[in-house]
Amino acid sequence: MRYGLVVVLTLAAYGQQLPEGPGQAETEKLCKQCHEVARSISPRQDRGGWDKTMTRMSAFGMKATDAEYTAVVDYLVKHFPPEAVERINVNTASAIQLESGLNLKRSQASALIAWRKEHGSFNSVDDLLKVPALAAAKLEEKKDRIVF
Repeated sequence: MRYGLVVVLTLAAYGQQLPEGPGQAETEKLCKQCHEVARSISPRQDRGGWDKTMTRMSAFGMKATDAEYTAVVDYLVKHFPPEAVERINVNTASAIQLESGLNLKRSQASALIAWRKEHGSFNSVDDLLKVPALAAAKLEEKKDRIVF
């Protein structure tokens, strides 16, 4: 058995439903073990990235058989490939969009929104670095996903 899976899927773009196909049911089943499916969002990765993410997330204790694990990886690779990366406007994005699209922690997304409300719009990655909770390395890694 494989354990763990934090499946991150952009559901807003699909009307709160995952795209139909093999692995959809397994993805919904496993995702719901940790959180509501609509809260999840995809980091958009290739097969190696999805497998690495699932292996890393196995520490969270979600239970999956080998067959479920394979079905979910295949599903994610097909429906959430790296070329479909959503760009996030940090001046208008909701907390959920920031968390999922930039892989921020909930506290980091909240800090970004609070800073934005207090200080106004961001114009550059340098402006984002003024938010105490955000790490420069994480922002640099995700800069191709950020728009202002």
